[in-house]
Amino acid sequence: MLIKPYGDTQNDGKVELSFTLPVENSAIAVEAAKLYAKKMGMIDPSVVHNETIGNGFTFFVVYGSVPFSIDTSEIKVKTIETPTHSKEEVEQLIEDKLKRSIVFVGASTGTDAHTVGIDAIMNMKGYAGHYGLERYKNVDAYNMGSQVSNENFIKKAKEVKADVLLVSQTVTQKEVHLKNMIELVELLEAEGMREQVVLIAGGARITHELAKELGYDAGFGPGKFAEDVASYAVLEIIRRENNE
Repeated sequence: MLIKPYGDTQNDGKVELSFTLPVENSAIAVEAAKLYAKKMGMIDPSVVHNETIGNGFTFFVVYGSVPFSIDTSEIKVKTIETPTHSKEEVEQLIEDKLKRSIVFVGASTGTDAHTVGIDAIMNMKGYAGHYGLERYKNVDAYNMGSQVSNENFIKKAKEVKADVLLVSQTVTQKEVHLKNMIELVELLEAEGMREQVVLIAGGARITHELAKELGYDAGFGPGKFAEDVASYAVLEIIRRENNE
């Protein structure tokens, strides 16, 4: 199926693009933004917003159209195949299949100070009506908060005999999240723990495909809740313990 962006009419290819240029806000800056958009393939770009955001920097919003279509039949994406169960169904799976409590340890690791994501998954109140793991029966959830070093994260995992490690990464400037995620995998391997835990990453720029490439078992991006993570983790533990 061929698709193009939709703006005013079907298949008009209209898109909106925002970016910052290191130049003072001026008529020359506006023209530079248009030329930049043209070089990216945009047809008849129009600067609909330009704003000074600091000495020598201007933020732009550009509106225009693109000439090409995308064939969705050619797209291949790695996705998590595990079905999502409700909180009650996850609790029943743990009780029926594992007959023990499952231990989750989560944190925003490295220098990341953001806790909204990990709190939404782990805290009892959860997010948007989706209860967090702390409310789940037969689940022991340890939320270590933010700016947790990989070393301390692993230390806590060993201390509580964690089954699942949840890593939240929000800060992604200069790919710092990738370096931190890779370091954690390397440290777990050095400790002989990598195969003993289900390792899951989450964040605004995390995809399942990226997480797998970095050595994680799964990755969850925006719009996922505790039951998505819990379903995957519990079913993966069941699979491993049954040697499936």
